[in-house]
Amino acid sequence: MVHVTRGGDGPLLVLLHGLGATGSVWRGAADSWPGSWLAVDLPGHGRSPVPERYSFGSLAASVASAIGSGPVAVLGHSLGGVVALTLASGWFGVDVRAAGGLGIKLRWTSEELGRAASLAAKPARVFGTREEASAWASRLAGVPLEDGVVEVDGGWRAALDPAAFGVGEPDVAGLLAVAKAPVVLAAGESDDMCPPEHLRAAQPGGIVLPGVGHNAHVEQPASVKPVLDRLHGALVM
Repeated sequence: MVHVTRGGDGPLLVLLHGLGATGSVWRGAADSWPGSWLAVDLPGHGRSPVPERYSFGSLAASVASAIGSGPVAVLGHSLGGVVALTLASGWFGVDVRAAGGLGIKLRWTSEELGRAASLAAKPARVFGTREEASAWASRLAGVPLEDGVVEVDGGWRAALDPAAFGVGEPDVAGLLAVAKAPVVLAAGESDDMCPPEHLRAAQPGGIVLPGVGHNAHVEQPASVKPVLDRLHGALVM
């Protein structure tokens, strides 16, 4: 079972972090949601166990087991955004009424996929102190993390399982085509992993968030409110 944290009351929003991060990165953005929320540590991240294999389907299945019944909106960042779109397919038994993908990397080169595969094959780095491991975990996630490390024999390491880098290239166009609920894509105007031109090519109505980059929900939590408003409107209609 994946680790989750909950808050609020009312219509449920499921929050899924990006590669290397944990559910805690949504702490600020969740304040703008007018309902209840559930933030997940994806398998191989934070306080969730390591899965047998990494695929977008297996990650979605793990998240689905933690959601329960009832209508939900799902918002994910980067890797979590792909998982959100995967859940919107309806294949995993979750009643998704709206899904959002923030900062999903939409175009991959063979070199980028090769680097990811190389990282997936490397063992986790072990550090002598929690502070060193935390700095490394934050670097991997691209955002500051307070809960991204674990103690192991010989010291501390990032909670991220390096094998998660091997999840592969998502078929975002295919997921958009099979979605059983409204989907909104969004990215910061300075997101170098999901530039506005890539976003608009994938979804002409995608939301470009001004003044932020790849980690908009951490850089300026309030900046994702237009996405939350879109999801909330679809969920309660």
